[in-house]
Amino acid sequence: MDLDEREEAYSPSSCIGGDYGPFIARYRTMSAEARSRIQAWREYAYGPAPSHRLDLFTPQDVTGHAIPVLVFFHGGYWQELSKDESSFAAPALVGAGAALAAVDYTLAPDASITEIVDECRQAVGWLHQQADELGIDPRRIVVSGNSAGAHLAAMVALPGWQRAAGLPVDLVRAAVLVSGIYDLAPLAGTSIDIPLGLTDAEVESMSPTRVALDGFPRSLVCWGEVETTEFKAQSWEFANDLTQAGTTCTVLEVPARNHFDVVLDLADPTADITRRVLSVL
Repeated sequence: MDLDEREEAYSPSSCIGGDYGPFIARYRTMSAEARSRIQAWREYAYGPAPSHRLDLFTPQDVTGHAIPVLVFFHGGYWQELSKDESSFAAPALVGAGAALAAVDYTLAPDASITEIVDECRQAVGWLHQQADELGIDPRRIVVSGNSAGAHLAAMVALPGWQRAAGLPVDLVRAAVLVSGIYDLAPLAGTSIDIPLGLTDAEVESMSPTRVALDGFPRSLVCWGEVETTEFKAQSWEFANDLTQAGTTCTVLEVPARNHFDVVLDLADPTADITRRVLSVL
């Protein structure tokens, strides 16, 4: 594809008329409602920077019981949004006896893609190290995210970096990847790349489809029916790569959902995605 074709193919709002603002407003409203409804939630610092923060939502009556946690990384092409729009799934998860950790990270251009990935890995490592104090089960950490957040979740789930960080190689139990980008090459030179400044080395090392996947944890790769052809193709390709690497991988196209509202199904305890998430937790 030439540059103009890539610009359109990687513009998910092109499938919904161009205005994704109402969906962002729903993220924000539903997340604010979650913070008001759930008593047992708190903001924590997982590192020294102001952006190194996460909100942890837990059930109230879990004394003596370590609970599973879904770690959620927001989308926004690594340059928009925050944890404040990322806790909409908390009521459904907490109601089922699980925890939700909504993670902030430094946005581009203030951080490179490599630095953002490192921060997300640091956040999950911190949750594991603080598990006893937080009341979560260090053996049941599931990473998730939508769009760019799915890329980040995949990079956290990748094997190989954990040992150097003093963490177990099976740190992540499973990954739930929603409408993700797994090969960064098509973004190079587009308007999306302007704040990222992707290098050739980053395209290779920070693209989950371009690195070894042996040992990648059990995964759910899903997307909405109303997505661009390229977003669907990236998900299919990565799911195939995982299967070939020996990972148990389930694929799911959610009918009538688009790139922006498919992730909101996580707020519905009866939705197919949520039921599958709870089964891996």
